[in-house]
Amino acid sequence: MKIALSTSGYCLGATLESRFGRAPRFIIYDLEKKEFEVLDNNVNMNAAQGAGIQSAMNVIKAGVQAVITGHCGPKAFNLLKNAGIAVYLVESVPLSKAIELLQSNSLKKQESADVDGHWN
Repeated sequence: MKIALSTSGYCLGATLESRFGRAPRFIIYDLEKKEFEVLDNNVNMNAAQGAGIQSAMNVIKAGVQAVITGHCGPKAFNLLKNAGIAVYLVESVPLSKAIELLQSNSLKKQESADVDGHWN
């Protein structure tokens, strides 16, 4: 299973980014292979609007089955949910800790967005 973690860093020791759509990058981590790749998100980080939707599209294209982030808005959340991708919210922790929490079933799958949309 592949998961996407929002971050501003480049490694598993980096801290989880609180924003999904405007995260500088995502770490795409493969739980079976224990390998990761970095997915740059700078273009969406600086977007005037639509950052959440475009970020969701990028992680969907990366083939993930779950997203771990700090907060997720309604448009991005609905796109991820409709693609069958689970969303888990965690406050600022190292990415490695977020992965451990997921693997130990300590995270609760979100049923809805936890913040309002940018233009609401």
